[in-house]
This record gives sequence, structure tokens and C-alpha cells, in this order.
Amino acid sequence: MTEISPLNADLHCHSVVSDGTLEPEALVERAHRNGVQMLALTDHDEIGGLAQAEAAATARGIRFVPGVEVSVTWGHQTIHVVGLRIDYRDPRLLEGLQRTRGGREQRAREIAAQLENAGIAGAYEGALQYVGNPDLISRSHFARYLVEIGACADVSQVFERYLVEGRPGYVAHRWARLGDAVRWIRDAGGDAVLAHPGRYKLSAGGLWSLMAEFAEAGGTGIEVVSGSHTPEQYRTFAQHAVDFGFRASRGSDFHDPKESRVDLGRLPPLPWSVVPIWHGWEDRSE
Repeated sequence: MTEISPLNADLHCHSVVSDGTLEPEALVERAHRNGVQMLALTDHDEIGGLAQAEAAATARGIRFVPGVEVSVTWGHQTIHVVGLRIDYRDPRLLEGLQRTRGGREQRAREIAAQLENAGIAGAYEGALQYVGNPDLISRSHFARYLVEIGACADVSQVFERYLVEGRPGYVAHRWARLGDAVRWIRDAGGDAVLAHPGRYKLSAGGLWSLMAEFAEAGGTGIEVVSGSHTPEQYRTFAQHAVDFGFRASRGSDFHDPKESRVDLGRLPPLPWSVVPIWHGWEDRSE
């Protein structure tokens, strides 16, 4: 593919504030070493690491994009919407994120109870060892504990045997509505981006319906080049971006140096056929 921009932008990653393993400053330093020029920290339903990351990025000459990844329930499954260029002090956004975070502790205790019934004791306390923010305990933290105790060889194996629908430890949770998540992001001055659309277990018709509803709600873009996508999916979602008039984003979805499929800043460029999400931003870099 021919790139439309040589900019090394990574607009989706996580710190210890949600389910990553690096502190915000360490995450920025790793991005700097990897040649990232534009970076967005997008922790799940939380903005607590943005001020630290922004200061660290500014000190290293990286253009920082304040972000967040909002958990959404759509079609009986969890969908993620990334907010980019948000005002992370906006009270409407903060209130929405607080509501979305609610219920995680009860869900975590239900996950632990299921795992105990499956013969794995102490999972709640074990998962807490990996949590930087107790309000954001998640399946990733349980997965790391299951690897630690030898129940699985790695995190990928955990999500084959546990914590997914039909397996021990799966507990559904009602997150934000799609329209609400997009509205919070837009109210905070940001662009709403549908995260890693190739990861969702949807039929072609279901995916089309999701993107159509997202566009109608005011969504701006979709992740085309993602750490969750294959090269074939880069092409597929580039075409969807053109068809729906979305701008295209690029993000590794980095969580941890050992767990993540792709390191910060190591994705291929966006294809020539799409318009980058950052095109037209103030002080734009193209």
C-alpha cells in the first residue's frame, strides 16, 4: 500500500490506569523510543493518566492527543469507541465515564465466583494485584493472574479457556449506549472513532448496521490499521471508511510489551485511499 502520510501516529494504547501494565510516563518513553510522532493514551472509561502522559509527551517532542476508550453495549456484545482530542475536564464526559465504570467491582466478584466453581480459588484477590485503578478491574487482570498461577500458558490461552461467553468466568455487563458514548465524546470537543471493528463477532450485515448507527450518531472515524486487524482487514476497513465517509485511524491497542500483538508505533501506514483522522485538526501534521 502507498501511504497518504508518513506520520507515525499511534492513537490507541493503554496504561496501568486501566488494563495496561506501564505507567503513563513509561508508556510515552517507549513510544518515543519507537519513533512515535503523535500519541493518544486511550484508557478504558478513565482519563486519570492523561495529564501525566501529556507532560511526558510534551517534554519529548511528541504531539499528544488526549483520549479515552468508552465501553459500549451494542447487539448484546461489548463494542469500544475511542474518543480523540477530548477535553478531559468536560463535566458531561466525566459523568458519563463514571456511570460506565460503575458495577465493575460486582462483575469482578461474580467472575471470581465462577472461577472458584471451576476450581480456581482466590481469583479476585489475585486479579487485584495487577490493578492500578481498582475502579477498573477487568478480565485482563484476571487473565494475568491465571497465567501467574499456571492455569494457562499465556493471556491468549486464557481467553480460549476462560472469561469468554460459554466458558467459566464470563459475566456479561451492561455498558454505555452507543449514542451516549458518541455524544459524550462530541460534547467534550472530540472525535469518536469505532475501535478495532474487525474484532467484533458480527455478520457482514451486523457490522454494516453497527457502522451505519455509529455514523448516524455522529461518529467521525474507524480504526483501519489496528493491532487487532490482519493486513486483509486493513484493506476491508479502508473500503468501509470510504463507503461511509469515515476518517481512518491507526492504533496499536498496546497494553504490555509481552502481551500485545503489536508494539507502539510499529504498525504499517494507513492506505492511500483513506483520509487520516488527524487531517484537518488544528496544528495538523500531515
